[in-house]
Amino acid sequence: MERAMLGVSLRDQIRNEKIRRRTKVTEIAQLVENLKLQWAGHIASRTDGRWGLLVLEWRSRTGRRSVGRPPTRWTDNIRRVAGSR
Repeated sequence: MERAMLGVSLRDQIRNEKIRRRTKVTEIAQLVENLKLQWAGHIASRTDGRWGLLVLEWRSRTGRRSVGRPPTRWTDNIRRVAGSR
């Protein structure tokens, strides 16, 4: 869509980063990451014991482990981006 906005085709061989700089559109992955961090900060500031903070720390699997990589929790992603604090 951004290429159509600028009238650029794939044959022009212009990289996506350069197109995003020209259109000043935020990449959707970065937007989702920022919204997730904002939500986590909002939930972490609560002290009234509602379920939001419990959901962040919830581990759904009990008993035997499944084969393969363990599922990623929200807190794992937040710690990767924001650090241990």
